[in-house]
Formats: sequence, structure tokens, C-alpha cells
Amino acid sequence: MPAIGVSMKAVILSAGQGSRLLPLTEGRPKCLLPLGDKTLIEWQIWALTQGGVDEIAVVVGYHAQDVVALLKKLESPKLKIRTIYNPFYKLADNLASCWMARHEMATDFVILNGDTVIEPKIFQKLVASPKAPITVTIDKKESYDSDDMKVHLKGTRLLEIGKTLPPERTNGESIGMLLFRGDGPKLFTDTLESLMYTPEGVKWWYLRAIGQIAEHHQVETCNIEGSLWGEVDFPADHERVSQLVTEF
Repeated sequence: MPAIGVSMKAVILSAGQGSRLLPLTEGRPKCLLPLGDKTLIEWQIWALTQGGVDEIAVVVGYHAQDVVALLKKLESPKLKIRTIYNPFYKLADNLASCWMARHEMATDFVILNGDTVIEPKIFQKLVASPKAPITVTIDKKESYDSDDMKVHLKGTRLLEIGKTLPPERTNGESIGMLLFRGDGPKLFTDTLESLMYTPEGVKWWYLRAIGQIAEHHQVETCNIEGSLWGEVDFPADHERVSQLVTEF
């Protein structure tokens, strides 16, 4: 699938070990798990570059040098890759990883969770979505479990986001990819800054910031229902997504 002619920066959050995947992640970070003929992060970079990404910042932590070594091999004249080391990856959740990468968020960018694998057309659909400061990529299904990052919508606009939303306020789930355009990057980094000044900041997911922003600003969603994607959190997910990528 060809690139769609846009130039875009991506930030990938890949600092954690993925302890729920043990023993698969013993001595190897989640992003380096093999899925078919590529590692997880190689599938991510492949999908993003198919949609026009030419600059990627990766937040690393667990076995960082192994990730850096692979990323250096993936660089090319058409693709710049930088890494940001998060030394607090054992203690903090991914809001802190975002905060450490905030200098990469001065202009339009997409953020991708380090465990989300997507087919290229998902990113392409997100970039082609109606312009909004922040757009959350969502999917819909018949029911949601306790680990799903659920969303509450009014039309396409995000009202709430979180794992503990009750069924009556759940209209879909975030797949772990968001697009920031226009005022969106500054809204996000300002909110990150304020949350990191609180005692609880290091314990929160960055989507806590998105939920706070949605209370006062426009946060839109892009529904990719029917598209191929997977999240690798548990050994069973690794098997399922390894099969999924054969369909890309």
C-alpha cells in the first residue's frame, strides 16, 4: 500500500518490559517480540511509514540498548529515528514516558502505544480524518472487558476515556493511537506538565490527560471498525497477533 503523501512525526512508547508476557519478555522488551518475520516495533514502523511518517521518536527503557541497536538498522535517508531513555520505566506509567518525550511534541504528531500493531490503512484513515486538535482512534465490539481502554462518546466527540467506564457509558475502545494537530500538541504537553507536578502523576496513563482535556476542549474520535489491529499484553495475544500480521 503506498504512502499517502503526508509528512508526519510519530512517537512510540516502548519503555516497558511487558511483565504480563513473561516468560516471553525475560531479558527482552515487549517491542522486540517476534511476530512472524518482524518484531513488534518493526511492524509498527512499517505501518507508520506506509502512511507517510518520516520521523519517529521512540521512548525506551527495559533493555534499551537492544532496542536502540535494532532501530539504528531501520534508519534510512527517508526515515529519521531518535530514542529517548526513560530511566523510571520500572516505577512510572506511560504518562511519565510522554512527559519525557514532550520536546518531540511541538508540532503535529501521532502517538502509538508500544504494544499496538496496526495494518497501514488504520493510520492512513486517522490522518485523513476531519481535523481536530486531538483525535483518538477507536474500535467497537459487542462487549468490553476490564482491560479495555473504554470511551464514552457524544456522536464522534470524546466525553470520557478509561478502563473503569460502566457499560452504559461505553461506546467503544481506544486502540492506543492518537493524532495531535494544530493546538492539540500544546494542549497535551501543558496537561502532561500539570499532571506530572502532582504526587500521582507517575502512576497514571497518559490517557488520563486526554480525559481531562476532553472536559474543556474538542477531542474527536476516528472509528476503524472492521480493520485489522491487535494489542499484545498476554501470551495468548502474542499468538493471536502473530497470526493477524500474516493478513497485512
